[in-house]
Amino acid sequence: MHAQLDHLVIAARTLSEGVAWCEATLGVTPGPGGAHPLMGTHNRLMNIASDAFPQAYLEIIAIDPAATPSRAAGLRRWFDLDDAALQTSLAQHGPQLVHFVARVPDAEAVLRALAHGPEPAAHIDRGTLIEAGRDTPAGRLAWQITVRDDGQRLFYGALPTVIQWGTVHPVEAMPASGLTLRSLQLAHPRADALATALQVIGFADLPVTAGPPNLVAVLDTPRGPVTLESEGL
Repeated sequence: MHAQLDHLVIAARTLSEGVAWCEATLGVTPGPGGAHPLMGTHNRLMNIASDAFPQAYLEIIAIDPAATPSRAAGLRRWFDLDDAALQTSLAQHGPQLVHFVARVPDAEAVLRALAHGPEPAAHIDRGTLIEAGRDTPAGRLAWQITVRDDGQRLFYGALPTVIQWGTVHPVEAMPASGLTLRSLQLAHPRADALATALQVIGFADLPVTAGPPNLVAVLDTPRGPVTLESEGL
């Protein structure tokens, strides 16, 4: 197995709040994104690729109040966006880093490996593999992505969602944003279990430390280095 960081996920209560946060925090206006009818969400995207993280991008995502998910009733949106505690925190503190997504060549194989993986991270249900897509000026974006029925991220967002892209990757059509991803580090009380699960996915070299749940991403921006943290959200 081999995985690469595909994108960071910034959750926002509304997409307009996410754009304002980006301009105030990172010093740039995010590029265009799209809508996800299956989930009733929409996003804005920015290229943050670097030598260490090729084809990486940043996603600002929010529930679209004008959309009704086409996903079956009772199934929750991805990235814990239906979680009341997460939405309360976003309303009180603003948009925040909550998760990241891993790009893999064979998502089905990753799901099987996690479900039957070694201790101390055995029998992880990363969700089912669903098909998604949208049209863009650069061509049809099509992908398969793991989403649990309950929408949970797992390990406070430190166990990545898994994605497998079709022939087109979104970064190919994204101009440089002035942002690059310098580093990503993870912390969790069950660091050994998280590290084992990451190895199964193909992220053996991603730093994991024992401690309160946290994702720490450092971005180089026009304003200098900016550190984003999930702080257990």
